[in-house]
Amino acid sequence: MHGWAGTAAGWDPWRAEAQARGWCWQCGERGYGTAPAALPAWQPAGQRVLISHSLGLHLLPAALLAAADRVVLLASFGRFVPPGRAGRQLRSALAAMAAQLAEGPDEAETAARVQQLLRSFLARAMRPAAAGPLPPGPADRPVGPAARQRLRQDLALLAATTGLPAGFPSGVPVLLVEAAADQIVLPETRCLLRLSLPNADCISLAGAGHTFLGLAPDSGLPQAALLQAAVLQWLERRPTP
Repeated sequence: MHGWAGTAAGWDPWRAEAQARGWCWQCGERGYGTAPAALPAWQPAGQRVLISHSLGLHLLPAALLAAADRVVLLASFGRFVPPGRAGRQLRSALAAMAAQLAEGPDEAETAARVQQLLRSFLARAMRPAAAGPLPPGPADRPVGPAARQRLRQDLALLAATTGLPAGFPSGVPVLLVEAAADQIVLPETRCLLRLSLPNADCISLAGAGHTFLGLAPDSGLPQAALLQAAVLQWLERRPTP
């Protein structure tokens, strides 16, 4: 499941790799762009692995979460806004984003304003990757009324998160993959997630931003390829309880 302002198309490289292994792959789609909203359903046989990015964990029904055999959380969180000064600053930033998402009297102006908000957000999410084309998604075009409403609802959900969502499975293997240079999910927030899942395996990718784009500082390899390889290795070696 993708996160806020994301799209199922971002998982295409993962889908190809899963299909090459003979695995069934399904993507959730929140409907921020032109694709309609859709939720996957577990297949009747096989291990059920949930992979989510950022807010994606909180966009899934409790029953679907509860049925997972393994969980992989990419640049994710339980509580998004940490306590203290960092949390107060983040709440101010979220309030400013909510104001930019507000409806205005002119549809064209509102649609263009929200598109610019998404472009600014995605550019920040990509850092510290070098400036370049944004990944395909809702920011490609002016954002219509239905998508704006969904974005507002989910931004409010993000701000209101207090911990792991209802239905999060207990006792299953969990992998946390942190983006060490994440400019969206704060270090304090990442720490809170580790504390809430003390038995989880944890990987931190040096130099990676929230979207895991760009090159790794030590090897020069694409962060996205390193991320995918680390997750697939974990899935293939980690036994199911």
